[in-house]
Amino acid sequence: MGFNCGIVGLPNVGKSTLFNALTQTIAAQAANFPFCTIEPNTGRVAVPDKRLDKLVELVHPKNVVPTQLEFVDIAGLVKGASKGEGLGNQFLANIREVDAIIHVLRCFENDNITHVEGSVDPIRDAEIVETELMIADLESLEKRFDQAQKKARGGDKEAGVNVNVMGPVIEALKQGKPARTAAPDASDKEACKAYKMLQLLTAKPVLYVCNVDEESAATGNVYSQKVFEKAKAENARAVIISAEIESEVAQLESEEEKKEFLASLGLEETGLAKIIREGYKLLGLETYFTAGPKEVRAWTFLKGSKAPQCAGIIHSDFEKGFIRAETIAYDDFVKYGGEQACKEAGKMRSEGKDYVVQDGDLLNFLFNV
Repeated sequence: MGFNCGIVGLPNVGKSTLFNALTQTIAAQAANFPFCTIEPNTGRVAVPDKRLDKLVELVHPKNVVPTQLEFVDIAGLVKGASKGEGLGNQFLANIREVDAIIHVLRCFENDNITHVEGSVDPIRDAEIVETELMIADLESLEKRFDQAQKKARGGDKEAGVNVNVMGPVIEALKQGKPARTAAPDASDKEACKAYKMLQLLTAKPVLYVCNVDEESAATGNVYSQKVFEKAKAENARAVIISAEIESEVAQLESEEEKKEFLASLGLEETGLAKIIREGYKLLGLETYFTAGPKEVRAWTFLKGSKAPQCAGIIHSDFEKGFIRAETIAYDDFVKYGGEQACKEAGKMRSEGKDYVVQDGDLLNFLFNV
């Protein structure tokens, strides 16, 4: 099961520098001119999880596999992207393929790094990108809305659902609001399915990343404060990072060196860890574990998934022939010191097809095909 986050923003806000730090590669060329990233670069990164480290301590497996997220570094956008300006069409096509948006905003002054708009204003920058995405969504919907209305009048039930879903979204977009503000109620499964099929750019969840100077990495600054206020008003999320610091941390070899360097700047963890963790929350993801002498592994699943669905993440046969899931809560596994001790203490449960898997569960699936 793959989940990816697209890193977007105006040119020269630090997207590629951040991407390089995130993936600890130099795959994306970070240069001081617009459109230095032409093809979207992708990189997979491990999701930091102290629970996995603790399980490794207890089980001593031969192999450890953390769960991962994929990040996609997408070319910078400019005004008029929805009309094909700059690399607009390519930008929009690339962003349509990702599950969530990591929106990098420049929150630092630096005369040596050109700003495409001529000044630093993260709120304006955010609105430029959002407006282009909303324009693209509105044009896409208006073309389909008339056809759906005609089919609905002819008695097409599916078209009727689409009309009911598209109407409120079109109105929201005309008012300058993203599609996600007019999403159907989660309880209406049919409408939610139709909404998802629309593949709207502004339906995607967004995490604002305030790229600040090194001195502001621990506390933020006036620019990042404005972004956090915007995020709060939208019921969205935001984090503060310094892409330059992340680049320096990525070059250090040992974890001890990284910790010392971060501590000297008043930081407890990397921006990488914050972004990955928030990206994970943004997508509504949780983690379950499998643990044995051969391997301790973290598996990503959508919050609310039932046991057979989670079994299918390992292999489709596990879901098809699902019998039950032997389940131990993470806290119990740690408290009693392993699987056998949990069994003896009566802390291993046998769960069936309707069990909703909980974050941190240790699972062993029994199946028959």
